[in-house]
Amino acid sequence: MFERIKSGQIELDRINKHKRPALCLNLGKTDYSRALDLQYDLVNAKKNKLIEYDRIILTEHFPCFTLGKRGGDEHIVCSKEFLKSKNIKVIQTTRGGNITYHGPGQIILYPIVDISALKIDIPTFVNMLEQVMILTCEAFGVKGERNCKNPGIWVGNAKLGSIGISLKQGVSFHGLSLNVNPDLTPFSWINPCGFNDIEITSIEKELLKTKNNSQKPSIELNIDKVKNVLMKNFESVFHFDLRYVNENTMPGINETTNSRAKPSWLKRNLPKSSGFEKVRNILNEEKLNTVCQSANCPNKWECFCSGTSTFMILGNQCTRNCRFCNIESGLPSLVDPDEPKRVANAVKRLKLNYIVITSVTRDDLSDGGADHFAQTISQIRNKMGGKSKIEILIPDFKGNKKALKTVLHAKPDVLNHNIETVPSLYKIARPEANYNQSLNLFSNSLEIDDSIPLKSGIMVGLGETYNELFETMKDLFKSGCSMLTIGQYLQPSKKHLPVKKYYYPDEFIELENLAKKIGFSEVASGPFVRSSYKAEELLNTTASKSYKPIIVPASAIST
Repeated sequence: MFERIKSGQIELDRINKHKRPALCLNLGKTDYSRALDLQYDLVNAKKNKLIEYDRIILTEHFPCFTLGKRGGDEHIVCSKEFLKSKNIKVIQTTRGGNITYHGPGQIILYPIVDISALKIDIPTFVNMLEQVMILTCEAFGVKGERNCKNPGIWVGNAKLGSIGISLKQGVSFHGLSLNVNPDLTPFSWINPCGFNDIEITSIEKELLKTKNNSQKPSIELNIDKVKNVLMKNFESVFHFDLRYVNENTMPGINETTNSRAKPSWLKRNLPKSSGFEKVRNILNEEKLNTVCQSANCPNKWECFCSGTSTFMILGNQCTRNCRFCNIESGLPSLVDPDEPKRVANAVKRLKLNYIVITSVTRDDLSDGGADHFAQTISQIRNKMGGKSKIEILIPDFKGNKKALKTVLHAKPDVLNHNIETVPSLYKIARPEANYNQSLNLFSNSLEIDDSIPLKSGIMVGLGETYNELFETMKDLFKSGCSMLTIGQYLQPSKKHLPVKKYYYPDEFIELENLAKKIGFSEVASGPFVRSSYKAEELLNTTASKSYKPIIVPASAIST
């Protein structure tokens, strides 16, 4: 046991006085194991410098017992059958301390914090967590105190709040639990913290004592209000600038949250402009499809109002059925030989300087529609006199290298192919696609024509880990991709894959910095970013840097 620091001797002067930004993950009620997996992902990302900001997880757990390093199930004083009947799990953890109970009504705070950056030692860190709980209890009329022998806060011989932490290369996880108004009965089924002679109390229980065991406590107790006070005290004691405290951004971590209820930064007003109707009318008159409309892109209004769109050729029925995509799948129509001309006419009428052309996947065609792409590029060049830039966003052509040559020989200014997600999620998100086949498309493109910049896109929020994102970025870069877009996955309808996580705007900045650290020349990363969003700006920046393809051995890429 480390030496305890007496109450009131917390050395706040040892902390950097400049407020440190940190992101708060307010998870609502969660399964303990799922929250633990999240901690591991964040700790590994933090220690490997994949993320910049500290993370503070705020939650309540569904009923469970957890075992620390210093105690086992010998401190459970009821039968396994009894616990099973109560639907309570027993989980072994790596935190310090002994056995405890978690359940609704108990606030859990997990700081994923770089202790060394705070310039404090472990005893000071523990004391600061205790101070957060003491100040919070005081705000509700309960006086909690330290025990110089045992971490946590106490009211006499009754324990009110617990602390158990672990460290990995200076990054903390696990944390504190504060009993607000939980059912305390399950504590009687164990020896809490390994003691058989202590009482467990709560803020509610202590308040009831002040009213001589009356039915209601002297102060109205609302756990959300207590959470808000606790977070303010945490921010003050640790000198943090906490962001997004009241946003629930991980609907996929429990079953009680609506995954289609978007956080505040994903809500925006529609632009007011006559440009929207102009673009839509021209597209309708030329009988053209756009991915903006078919995929229900969140940037549709912005792009149309600014006079741009992404043309979708080869029909509007896809031969594949990706579970994230809003484009309909089914039996595709015959290829329309006049479509390339109509696309060129629309480009002329819209006076576009930069054109993005994509398509549905056409596995029914021997070349996957490659010749149709080439004809469309040729028609636009003829119509615009070579003044416009053309980016093509192509499917994988089932690995057909001849088809890839066809589109590259048409000389697009950018070749784009979306990797979409990390390989572990392909089975559920892209069951008919192949991760390595997509990577080979880039390496084959460089082999065919290394003068054309290569671009790809990743959507986040399907349940990927930070390490998986890092490895996917590295794979793309090693395959020759130099431009990258990263955007938030949004569930188009209830029949599509649910959102597992809404990334904070700050996290998109972290991902952009990580991609640039790997070596990507240009990165667009943000909640509303899509593969063709502001594509012209991305290419112009790349062109100003005199694009040169880079082939990098795997051993040369690291954090």
